[in-house]
Amino acid sequence: MGSATLLESSAISDQTGEKKKKKSKKSETSESNTTKGRKRSNSSQADEPENQPCGSRKMPRRAAACTDFKEKAVRFSDKSSIVETKERLVEEEILALRLTCPQDTDQLEARPNRRLSDFIIHDQEGVPRPIEMLEFDDMFITGLVLPLDEASDKDKDRAGVRCQDFGRIETWDISGYEDGSPVIWLSTDAGDYHCLKPAPGYKKFYDLFFEKARVCVEVYKVASKCLGGETDFCLDELLAGIVRSMNAANTSKSFAGGASVKDFIVSQGEFIYNQLIGLDETSKKSDHVFADLPVLVALRDECRKHQAFVQPPKGEGISSGGALKIGGDDTKMSTSGLAEEDEDGKLARLLQEEEYWQSMKQKKGRGMASSSVSSKYYVKINEDEIANDYPLPAYYKTSAEETDEFIVFDNDIDVCYPDELPRSMLHNWSLYNSDLRLVSLELLPMKPCADIDVTIYGSGIMTADDGSGFCLDDHSSSGLGAQTVDGMPIYLSAIKEWMIEFGSSMIFISIRTDMAWYRLGRPSKQYAPWYETVLKTAKLGIGIITLLKEQSRISRLSFADVIKRLLEFKKDDRAFISSDPVTVERFVVVHGQIIRQLFAEFPDVKIRKSAFVLGLEKKMEERHHTKWLVKKKKMLQLKSGQNLNPRAAMAPVASQRKAMQATTTRLINRIWGEYYSNFSPEESNNNETKEQEEAEEPDENEDEDAEEDLEALEREAKPLAVVKKTKSCSVEKEIITWDGEPVGKMSSGEPLYKLAIVRGDEVVVGGSVLVEVEEPNELPAIYFVEYMFEALDGSKMFHGRMMQRGSQTVLGNAANEREVFLTNECLDIELEDVTQNVVVDIRYKPWGHEHRKDNANADKIDRARAEERKKKGLPVEYNCKSLYWPEKGAFFSLSPDTIGLGSGYCHSCRTKQVQKEKEAFKVNSSKTSLVYNGTEYSVHDFVYVSACHFSEERMENGTFKAGRNVGLRAYVVCQIQEIIVKKESKKSEAKSTEVKVRRFYRPEDISAQKAYVSDIRELYYSEETEILAVNTLAGKCEVRKKSDVLPVCNAPSVFEHIFFCEHLYDPHKGSLKQLPANIKPRYSTANSDNDAEAARKKKGKGKEGEDDLETEKQREVSQQKCLTTLDIFAGCGGLSEGLHHSGASKTKWAIEYEEPAGDAFILNHPESLVFINNCNVILRAVMEKCGDTDDCISTSEAADLAAKLDEKVISDLPLPGQVDFINGGPPCQGFSGMNRFNQSTWSKVQCEMILAFLSFADYFRPKYFLLENVRNFVSFNKGQTFRLTLASLLEMGYQVRFGILEAGAFGVSQSRKRAFIWAAAPEEVLPEWPEPMHVFSAPELKITLSGNSQYAAARSTANGAPFRAITVRDTIGDLPAVGNGASKTNLEYQDEPASWFQKKIRGNMAVLTDHISKEMNELNLIRCQKIPKQAGADWHDLPDEKVKLSTGQVVDLIPWCLPNTAKRHNQWKGLFGRLDWEGNFPTSITDPQPMGKVGMCFHPEQDRILTVRECARSQGFPDSYQFSGNILHKHRQIGNAVPPPLAHALGRKLKEAIDSKWSS
Repeated sequence: MGSATLLESSAISDQTGEKKKKKSKKSETSESNTTKGRKRSNSSQADEPENQPCGSRKMPRRAAACTDFKEKAVRFSDKSSIVETKERLVEEEILALRLTCPQDTDQLEARPNRRLSDFIIHDQEGVPRPIEMLEFDDMFITGLVLPLDEASDKDKDRAGVRCQDFGRIETWDISGYEDGSPVIWLSTDAGDYHCLKPAPGYKKFYDLFFEKARVCVEVYKVASKCLGGETDFCLDELLAGIVRSMNAANTSKSFAGGASVKDFIVSQGEFIYNQLIGLDETSKKSDHVFADLPVLVALRDECRKHQAFVQPPKGEGISSGGALKIGGDDTKMSTSGLAEEDEDGKLARLLQEEEYWQSMKQKKGRGMASSSVSSKYYVKINEDEIANDYPLPAYYKTSAEETDEFIVFDNDIDVCYPDELPRSMLHNWSLYNSDLRLVSLELLPMKPCADIDVTIYGSGIMTADDGSGFCLDDHSSSGLGAQTVDGMPIYLSAIKEWMIEFGSSMIFISIRTDMAWYRLGRPSKQYAPWYETVLKTAKLGIGIITLLKEQSRISRLSFADVIKRLLEFKKDDRAFISSDPVTVERFVVVHGQIIRQLFAEFPDVKIRKSAFVLGLEKKMEERHHTKWLVKKKKMLQLKSGQNLNPRAAMAPVASQRKAMQATTTRLINRIWGEYYSNFSPEESNNNETKEQEEAEEPDENEDEDAEEDLEALEREAKPLAVVKKTKSCSVEKEIITWDGEPVGKMSSGEPLYKLAIVRGDEVVVGGSVLVEVEEPNELPAIYFVEYMFEALDGSKMFHGRMMQRGSQTVLGNAANEREVFLTNECLDIELEDVTQNVVVDIRYKPWGHEHRKDNANADKIDRARAEERKKKGLPVEYNCKSLYWPEKGAFFSLSPDTIGLGSGYCHSCRTKQVQKEKEAFKVNSSKTSLVYNGTEYSVHDFVYVSACHFSEERMENGTFKAGRNVGLRAYVVCQIQEIIVKKESKKSEAKSTEVKVRRFYRPEDISAQKAYVSDIRELYYSEETEILAVNTLAGKCEVRKKSDVLPVCNAPSVFEHIFFCEHLYDPHKGSLKQLPANIKPRYSTANSDNDAEAARKKKGKGKEGEDDLETEKQREVSQQKCLTTLDIFAGCGGLSEGLHHSGASKTKWAIEYEEPAGDAFILNHPESLVFINNCNVILRAVMEKCGDTDDCISTSEAADLAAKLDEKVISDLPLPGQVDFINGGPPCQGFSGMNRFNQSTWSKVQCEMILAFLSFADYFRPKYFLLENVRNFVSFNKGQTFRLTLASLLEMGYQVRFGILEAGAFGVSQSRKRAFIWAAAPEEVLPEWPEPMHVFSAPELKITLSGNSQYAAARSTANGAPFRAITVRDTIGDLPAVGNGASKTNLEYQDEPASWFQKKIRGNMAVLTDHISKEMNELNLIRCQKIPKQAGADWHDLPDEKVKLSTGQVVDLIPWCLPNTAKRHNQWKGLFGRLDWEGNFPTSITDPQPMGKVGMCFHPEQDRILTVRECARSQGFPDSYQFSGNILHKHRQIGNAVPPPLAHALGRKLKEAIDSKWSS
């Protein structure tokens, strides 16, 4: 491990075994969470006896030992800089341990543990040394020894004892991994010491080691998640997360910016890796190992690579690892030699670390000491200097319709660092200024700089990045001409930087805007002359670098020498400029900024600081070029929500985005206003000057990992307080009296009272009181008084239900500080524990849009009154209108019939009792039925059992790979034959009860092919029986004859636990045959409404008209129950489609901003009124129509556009009272984990669309409200957006439920995790979450609440579900083969549907539509053809070869950028990947492309990208569903949609909630 090797497992066990006997550090931190270092072994030590006494060890020079202690002046080595002090001093470690022994210890400790403060680690000479130096020399301690128990510090007799020069130190340990805070331990032969605070003079040594320990703990927190399968981090994501965590915690003050933290983490990669693999050695678990974790291996390798650059090996091969690379395959650098260091190397590295640490602290993050001036400043070129190398002025002209870049890149992509932006190719491109005059790229810095006075825009045709570039040996300028490319014409926002990458034969030039990187292909014919000079200069710079590399002594070549060498180049050399020395020197100097930056990025420090570079800089300064300060890399943030490209103002423009702030009601604006004012765009501008002088930190408010952010929320909230029990004196008891006679008795006989006098204050039933809690820093707990009684022992008691302040709930700091929430936590408390009364107003406000204004006025008066009380210093008066039930992830409205009755009845206690009785295990006397986990099972019932309980499945279960459901199995269906209770058991218990069951097999138990062609509800009878424990039962189902099973709707969804059986399967013979006549299974009996309907139809037609009348009545009732719905941000209608099929809602109105998506909605929902407009305009228009503009806060633009709406549109607008249900998904790109750039101004405006969405709910006050968004919605902006959304709905008076669901568990073959928030009016029933029906490889999707509590809306299906996973083959296996770029919109199916899913998804369609595929360019098509037709194949399987294109160009088959950056990007897993027939689709995106974030987009067998229809099927859209626009629009509509089967599942639960109210 770094500078100290790991202890062997046995040694660790021996040392820590004794320590566990005492409650100390070693009991608090398990062996599996402590990493160690030890004293190195040497020859002299090896010869020493194993049990050598301490006295014979080599000791430091020090004063003669004394056997007593006394107060004396102490002064250490001058180098320690310790001030003199008077303290108790001993010179023997044993005595110091004895004097600080805990008071309650009667005998000597087996292994003493103490705290150590004001300490110095030093060698025998008393010279302070780093802790890790103990591997090279004997190290000792001087410091203040303190008892381990902090409470002992107050005991003067047990106070700290200073001990000088004790030890030696045997090992150092790092613990605290689970607690999230590093703890450093030093161990001697005599004891273990927890390091607290070093002496001031030793701090400079200790801080470095402590920061290394801190980084280890931070990495552990992330890495342990990877082991748990929660997420799959790449190295960049790991580094970004830790930088944010350390900056947010404000614990690493030695770092001035995120870049410094990141560099430090990388430099300590091997140290971190060794510490964490040390946890593997001490862990008792064998399945979770850090050693093989890809992200840790990548960190270690990056560290080794970093060390290699510091000391480059000899030889010509130098790999840049960054933007530049020279040489072919023979230039690759080997880092394997860095894996092992000799002692001299380790010592040198430690000293180098120390020197680097000190220099970094001095420079406060301004970069490493080795950074050259050239990396800080950029020399601007004067345009007149280079004018002669460019053509005469010309202006950009085009007839193509170009799309705004802001529209193209607002979606589907996750981190917002410049290096992580999406990448595309740009062909036929041109660059121009704000006047549309063509300008050279050379005028723009190659690095983002402060005070840039030039702005360059661009236009071109965008395609997927195929890794192509220019050949360095291509001398002709004709190669720069335009080419025919099939892509999207776009115009770019301002270009911020550009870069040059080159290999042995290729050159790549890329530009970056705030939205994306673009690798430049061929320029337009018009712009080619402006590009030729840039390419020429780049080739020249590469030629000079190559020239210097060939020199044995680089420093010998001065600037003048290089110019002379350039004159020797022949005309056919790619770096040839001229034979005239004046011309060559002028060209080199005036274009020197390109050459200078090429050198600045080159990894070889000798070349970077060569005499040529210094000479070039001097020459450039002589020409009075301007210096610009280079900015450090940082997270990006647009300064404007609008693309300022002048092209936007010219026709023709295909599509242009205009930002508009959200239209809100005053209520929403008030709730969100405080938060948004704290994070206004202007805030970042205040630090511009500081950003230029110091390294810039990542924005603390930005998040890329949902789990990381939720951990931060855990730290904010604290667990529930425990009531403090105090013994009151008899005088206090006398002043607690009852007021009035008993009003009744409890069932146990105790008298009940309505009123008590507690120290002069009245405590009444239905009131609230404060009760002290044990934690000294906690606020008193608030309890609602349910009833009061006098106990049999005479104690005066009350039964209270805890009320939580909003900050103690999931709302956190978004809660109203005066609102409390009733909970189900209740207990009996003595009245003497009451400290005082507290006013809590239980509110029952009138509900509905008609009461909205009255309620708002009442709230305004209430807030003013509260503010006045606050000014006067009066106690806070609270209000309560909701029950918080964290176990259900919900807030419910209060019922006056169930609280504060004073009758001895507590609704919470009753709820718990009912649940306890329900979960109680019972077996009836005849042993024909039992109750387990609240479910009654009887003999002959059909039950679910996890497949892992059957021997043949045990080895397979749980072996699924990431992205595949292979190994996950559905429940085994069994029929109970007998209930067996063991005779020795006197009482029925689950552990002593077994069931004998008959097993039914599924088609997938026979083969994958059989499963593919069979109904997923089909089972096979067998003669196999098993005896299983009761705890294996996972639920009940039904098995019927096929003729008794009703067909499900024409949607690929199944929600009934109903199966059918017609065949007999013999697993031993593998035979399958029709059920013989002698086998008569006992099928389930019909009991559902659908079954009753089926039975009624089977009876035949009754009296004429009876059936029709009954059917008409049912239709009327169904229509009355069906909710009239408004779908906002409707897209193409996926959410409405599923909800409609469930029978719960009918979408009458829809609002969609994008015209193609709105057109698609109209095609599929012709009965709906669709407003293709901005929702802000629609809300403004509705409020104007109703005369409520005084309550509307909107921009003047929204008001103007609302006023211009057509009269027909205005008349069609919905009004409050007409809308029962509002649903929708506000634009998710700002929250999406697939959006690499989620902090642009436009994304912020989109995030603000949730304000408009909530304002619709506030204004219309529908009965139900449903918000859908990406999973990261709950963690975006540190969870603030999620919490404010909940707070807003609660403030309106809604009941609220929140959760995250996985679409794959509801019948689609796609991993798609989505967050949902239900809201229901107070008098309505809040819908439950649907039950997962299909196994799917996803963990439980949890939301952190408060403290350490979490809530999962649905269980994980890893252990089973009613049905198997839907596969890629199930989804698209029947579709006809098409080629690359297939464009025929209507085709014949050719084959009949094979799978159950295909039959449902196809429905009655006779013609297949939209089976069209994006066309790949020639190079990507060749790559696709070379990808093997096998599961998991991707770019790693491409042969390492070159291919010749039809243009004659020879290019690398493997995209150059992938292998060079793979280690930092999780090996670019899945790029150019093929789908697996037996696996599932990745998350559906809006633009499938092989180099995209989700690059697994190739058909399993055909050489093409997935078609529109295949993507639609992966989302669960039926084949009859239509999409609108071009192929990109259609992919976009599908990628942004909610899968209809998931919406269907939600709709069924909504319908259940509606039906339950009607039935009651």
